[in-house]
This record gives sequence, structure tokens and C-alpha cells, in this order.
Amino acid sequence: MKGANAYIVGTLDTKGEELLYIRDLLQAAGVATCVVDVGTGGGAAPEGADVSAAEVAGHHADGADAVLGHDDRGQAVAAMGEALARFLPTQGDIGGVIGAGGSGNTALVSQGMRALPIGVPRVLVSTVASGNVAPYVGPNDITMMYSVADVAGLNRISRVVLANAAHALAGMMQGEAPAGDDKPAIGMTMFGVTTPCVDQVRALLEADHDCLVFHATGTGGRSMEKLVDSGLVLGCIDSTTTEVCDLLMGGVFSAGPDRLGAFARTGLPYVGSCGALDMVNFGALETVPAQYRERTLHVHNPQVTLMRTTPEENRAMGAWIGDKLNQCDGPVRFLIPEKGVSLIDAPGMPFHDPEADAALFEALESTVRQTGRRRLVRLPLHVNDAAFSQALVESWRAIAP
Repeated sequence: MKGANAYIVGTLDTKGEELLYIRDLLQAAGVATCVVDVGTGGGAAPEGADVSAAEVAGHHADGADAVLGHDDRGQAVAAMGEALARFLPTQGDIGGVIGAGGSGNTALVSQGMRALPIGVPRVLVSTVASGNVAPYVGPNDITMMYSVADVAGLNRISRVVLANAAHALAGMMQGEAPAGDDKPAIGMTMFGVTTPCVDQVRALLEADHDCLVFHATGTGGRSMEKLVDSGLVLGCIDSTTTEVCDLLMGGVFSAGPDRLGAFARTGLPYVGSCGALDMVNFGALETVPAQYRERTLHVHNPQVTLMRTTPEENRAMGAWIGDKLNQCDGPVRFLIPEKGVSLIDAPGMPFHDPEADAALFEALESTVRQTGRRRLVRLPLHVNDAAFSQALVESWRAIAP
């Protein structure tokens, strides 16, 4: 990436030797660098820093004093992470970012990395990278590398691991993705029980759209909305909003409270529906919380147990989604499939419950403030009917840029 810098981010007071080692390797590979100190001690900038901790801290919403010189290290690290997340997106010369350290450094640096758009190379060497990295990576293309030994000086292990990380970032920055015949991109959400719907939509659109399908398992919805925030898609056909079930009822596939937030922020065209709002996802049957053990449960496979949502829960979801749609100033079409919202919400299937579905639909209608740009459309169809997929596509074409 010609003319761009590799930002080397970390606490130089404790990891200076390792970070400057990475810097030297990147420079030897022909990559320009910028070393960013994010130490929270509040002293003078350590040798080798191109950007001081004070400069980064100054990007905190409450100023540098909210970050530096705290006795509570955890509070200081959290505040510096917020400042870094504000600092990095303001730098117009970032070609990639690399960091290395323990759990505190990982939490801090990854927060800044997550604030950058999809496609920016990011490598994070961490002592915690062999465990659950979801809190650090989230819906982003961040590469994490396990440090094996602690990041505590240069030795026969750390020299190799840090060199691999530096050379990986250099390769990412210097290489280019092969050009393709890219069509305008559109995001879509799918679950196993809405696959026929989405496959039909994709078949109708793929001739003139790059159809990016996301599995609605929490991270999938967040990944799609990350692309919306990054401006990498034209808009979305969000037929499978099931992650809202898990958010409100404590399932394992929640996308968090910001689901649908990207559409409110960006105003991009949004076509949505009620796909799989009949189910909350848990792990194996024995993991279902005690308060739900007597509910209607369906063992999808040995690792996934589904719980049917009740009329009361559906009213709550309809109101929640409706409130989110009301925050969207861009064009919105939300289609209601009156004959069922999933493969197992149909006559003779285990989750068929017209009363529960009706509560969802009525809550949506009573909550959404309809305008010329924001509309609900009720259809006497099942979510997986070919005619419903056609309606989704027609709605998209009516509001697409």
C-alpha cells in the first residue's frame, strides 16, 4: 500500500523492545512505520515513539485527564482504549496496524483496531490468542497470533513469533487483492430455517449484485452491519432477524443491542422481515436455563436446542424492532410473512403457533410509524415461499440506489 504507514501500537514503557523490533523488521521490508505509545503512566514519551500517549489520550471524549495518571490501571486501560478508537480513524495514512502484548494490551489495542474499516490489515500478537478471541475480534477481519511465550523481552520464541507477525503485516500491506468483476454488494441474513427464502432471493439478484450472505448467529449480524457502517454495501435484505430473539431472551446468538443500528446511522436502504423470530437458540439440551426447561423445545442437533417464543415475547420483539425501524431515516420496507416465519413454523411443524406470530405482527404494526419511506407490508405467505422471496426482491429494487 504505497505511501501508507504501518502503525505499531502498544505500551512502550513495558513493551518498547518488542515493538521497536517489529518496527525495524517492517522498515527492513520496505514498509514505512509510525510507532504509537498508549502507555497510561502519564510521563514523558518513551524513546522511539512517533505519537505520544498524551496525543492519543487527547482524543478521549473527556480529554487526556480522563486517561492518564490514574491509580486504577483497569480504568486507565479502558479509557485509553476509547481514546485509541477515536484516534486511529482520524489518521489518513494508515496502511495497517500491529500490536503485541498481554491481556491488557490486547483489550486496549483491539478496541482501536475494531474502529477501523473492513479491509485494513490488522495483526495482534497476544498471550490470550489461543482462547476465546471473540471479544477482541468481534465482526472484524483482525488477525490474532498466539505469542506462545509471554511478550516479555526478546528470546528464541518471541523473536520468531514477532517476526512472523511483522512480515505478515508487510505482506498484507504490500500485496493487493486480485481485481474481480465486482458488482454492487448487498448484505443478506440467513439461518438454516430460512435458507430457501435467501437462496431464492440470491438467485433473483446475483446477476447484478454481489450477494454477501451472513449466518445470523450473532457475529454474522454484527459483521453485516460493520460493512454497512464501512460503506461497503449498497444496503441489505435482512430477512432473518432472529438474533433479536437471543438478545431479548438470553440466547447464545445475540448480536447485541446495536442490531439495526447501522441502518439508522447510515440511512442505507433496508428491507427486513421476521425470519426465525420464532426461536431462541441455546446449546445442548442440558444447557437450557432452568426457567425455560418446561417450554416448547426442539433439539436441532446435539449442540443446538431451540425454544419457541411465546406471544408475550413476540410482542416484546415486535416493539423492539419497531423502535429500531423508527430511528431509520433511510428507505425501509419490512415484510411480514403471515403464514409462518421459519421452516418449523408451519402447519404440522413443532413451532407452528399462529397466536404467537399474530402477537409479533400486531406489535410491529402498532409500533412502526409508517411514512412514505418507512413501510410495513403484510403478505399472506410463508417466509420460505417463492412469492415471498420475490416480494423481498421487488421491495429492494423499489428503494435501491
